[in-house]
This record gives sequence, structure tokens and C-alpha cells, in this order.
Amino acid sequence: MNRRQILAAALALPFVRPASAQPSVPLPEAVAGLGQLHSVQVQRGGEVIFSEAPRGPGLGGLANIKSCSKSLVALCLGDALSRGVIGSIEAPLSEVAPDLIPAGALPKVGTITMEDLVTLRAGLERTSGPNYGSWVSSSNWVANALGRRMEAEPGGRMLYSTGTTHVLGAALAEATGETLLAQMRRILADPLDIEIPAWIRDPQGYYLGGNEMALTPHAMLRIAVMMRDGGRYNGTQVIPADWVAASLEPRTRSPFSGMSYGYGWFLTDTGYALARGYGGQIIACHPELELAVAITSDPSQPARSEGYFGDLMALLEGPVLALA
Repeated sequence: MNRRQILAAALALPFVRPASAQPSVPLPEAVAGLGQLHSVQVQRGGEVIFSEAPRGPGLGGLANIKSCSKSLVALCLGDALSRGVIGSIEAPLSEVAPDLIPAGALPKVGTITMEDLVTLRAGLERTSGPNYGSWVSSSNWVANALGRRMEAEPGGRMLYSTGTTHVLGAALAEATGETLLAQMRRILADPLDIEIPAWIRDPQGYYLGGNEMALTPHAMLRIAVMMRDGGRYNGTQVIPADWVAASLEPRTRSPFSGMSYGYGWFLTDTGYALARGYGGQIIACHPELELAVAITSDPSQPARSEGYFGDLMALLEGPVLALA
């Protein structure tokens, strides 16, 4: 076994519903107590069993999904691999998109693989958090992200960074000849019959990979259903089943939430896979219990693991699980 297989085996945990997952209050009452929340939808099997939008633009209005878009960029990588546009998950940046590597970058930058990028293990100093503003104010976001110092070995520990996913999105654009927007519309929007509007681009024209995308809550739920069902939606295989399965295997662990992380998706001990965005945006699925969930919230307010995001996880692992 190589080091990645050993790490994945160590992180793999069977699903066991803990006693703490039992709800203390019914879902409608729990939702009513969350003032930051905009909408919640829960689908069990083929039926939407809960759907409320107490505030915000409603279920049909566009919502900024923030970093949930990182998980969608990961799906684009799966498509590129399945079509042979990128030969391997282990393909290095120097092979996939050598022109992205700036002059003066550390030698290890060229060895960063597609797997390192999609699991946020590039090893480079983060562009998220306090570094985000200076990063998006730079004249070249890709070069800025790749020109940073190494804080860990590529393929080592998880360093949550929007710049890492942005580099992945730019590499996908270079490898496929399609913009990230065009890829997402082909891969997701067309088969799911959803709208994906254009969003922010960097100074070089690359769509921001990892933030500022907008979807309707209805569209988010369709993505959740597709992930729950192994990449299928309404009888169509939207994302290759083997990529979905690989995405939901633990590859590393978040130092902030403690959750495992696969290929772009957070994984909980209670069986959920989820995309998570700033403010409390969530696209979640629980394949074993046939649940799909979409949650939107005020995108201008923080949602930390020990705060509002913790409240949302309590919602998912209590009242929502009780509906299964």
C-alpha cells in the first residue's frame, strides 16, 4: 500500500448512527430557531419531504453557494479524468498545465498532483482566511497562489485554501480548452436541467475556482440527489459512478472541523457527504439512508464549526436523520 492508501484506510469509518443523532425537537421547530437560515429542503428517495424558505430569495432565487463550489470543481476533475483529458489523478501540474507555474516558483510546485489540489493538500501557504483579501487583490491569482511558501509537503496535511481550488480550476481550463463555466454547464447544468450563471473571473480570465458561484436551492438539491445516487439523476449517469465513490472515501482530515475530506467533499462520522460554504451553505447527501439535503443561509454572516455551522450539523444529525 502507498501512503495515500494507508491514510485512506486509517480514516475510513463505518457508518453508525450515534445516540446523539436523535432529535430533541421536530425539524420545523428547529428550523424556526435559526435566524441566519434562508432555506432547507430534504428529499428522501424520490420525495421531497421538507421544504421551507423562511427568509432570503426563496427556493427559486439564486443563492451564493460560496465554497460549496469547491465540490463542484472536484466533479469537473472527475469528468476530465473519465474522458482521458487528464491521464491520471496523480498527474502533476507540470504535466497538466505547465504554463500556469510562475517563474521563480519553488521546484516542488511542479510536482503538485491533481489529487493534491482536489484534496487541498498542495502544501502551499493558504490564500483563505486572513490572506484572502490580498490574494484576490493581486494581479495574477494563479501565480500568487503558486508562488507562496511551502508549509507542508505536497500530498501531506490539509491546508484549506481557495487558491488551491482556483489553481485546479485553471488547470482544468488549460487541459480541456473549456472555461470552468462551460465545463460546469456541460457536466451539471444540462443533464440536471439547472441554471449556472457566470460568476467572477480572475485578471487572466479564469473563473474563480472555489467561491462566489450562485445556484438556486432547487439546483443544489438536484446535485445532492445526484451525489446520493452514485452520480445518476433521472436515469442519466451525470458523473461517473467510480468518481463519486472515490470522492466519498476519506483522504485527509480538516484541522478546523475535524471532518474527513475526500475528493472535494467533507465526510461525517454519521454518514453524510457534504459541500460546505461560508455563511452556512450546504449540499449534503446520505446515501445509506437515501437522504439529500440543501441548505442556504445568510452569506454575509460567519458559520463556524463551534457556532452556526455546528447548529446546522446538529440539524442534519438530529431532526433530519430522524426523517430517514
